[in-house]
Amino acid sequence: MVLVTVVGEQQCRIGFEFVFGGPLADCRECKVKNVCFHLEPNRHYKVTEIRDVHHDCLIHEGGVRVVEVEKLPTKGALPKSAAVEGSMITFDETDCERLGCANYRLCRPWGAIEGMRFKIAQVDEEIECPRGRGLRAVLLD
Repeated sequence: MVLVTVVGEQQCRIGFEFVFGGPLADCRECKVKNVCFHLEPNRHYKVTEIRDVHHDCLIHEGGVRVVEVEKLPTKGALPKSAAVEGSMITFDETDCERLGCANYRLCRPWGAIEGMRFKIAQVDEEIECPRGRGLRAVLLD
């Protein structure tokens, strides 16, 4: 199934990745709001095709363009005991605040918020954790 949405002209390029943060209050009166609002909030998407349709927009300078997108899995890190391919999890935000850690973005992935449900699509390599936690890299769908 093709997912169609709009992105700002400034971001309009094949391969552009974004996290849809959800509907904005300024968009309530927009004539194409339903094209944006059908995406899942806090999920990653990538532009795969650009269409020749342009719309004015209150949010994006220069307006928006209609694009086709695909939903991307979220890369993350989970405790080894929870990293079971095919299982469903409820995302628990980690208490780690080590911004300099090479794995910080895996432990605190963009778009993943406390309580979100994910299916573990793939379990990858072990991750070295400076705090000594036993972690595995995963793809969350």
